[in-house]
Amino acid sequence: MSDTGNTTQTEESLEVRMERVLPATPEEAFDAYTDAEQQKIWFSILDENPGIVEIETDLRVGGIQTAVWGPDQDTLFREVQTFLEIDRPHRLLTESVGSTPDGMEMTTHIEVRFEAIDDERTRMLVRQWGFPTPEIRDFFESMAWVGALDRIEAYLRSKG
Repeated sequence: MSDTGNTTQTEESLEVRMERVLPATPEEAFDAYTDAEQQKIWFSILDENPGIVEIETDLRVGGIQTAVWGPDQDTLFREVQTFLEIDRPHRLLTESVGSTPDGMEMTTHIEVRFEAIDDERTRMLVRQWGFPTPEIRDFFESMAWVGALDRIEAYLRSKG
């Protein structure tokens, strides 16, 4: 196999695919996912002590969303997403640069789709790729995205 084939195989294997049915229209789900004020609510909706959550969004192609969160000023995570494609309320494509409190940084791509199931439910499909290791990919698959989708779902249920 050529080096190119190995690279492609590695990139494909280091991706996460998740989906969740949300109690909302595609417009409501898209807005909950992209609107900074709504994000600030769902980001901490399931936490007893939400800590710090700061989010700013410039929702346009080439625009940036910056999210900073953590239990205290000394333990902050940061994610900067650049919007590459926006098709409201159906699809988003972003480049995400995330960093941990200890200074580890990674760049991935995230595609999110919103598909209407009926008048009251939307399937949110997430694909994230470019993880540097299987362990980090597995963390995002088993913890990070599950937690985010749980929070978005809880937020949308609270609005209904």
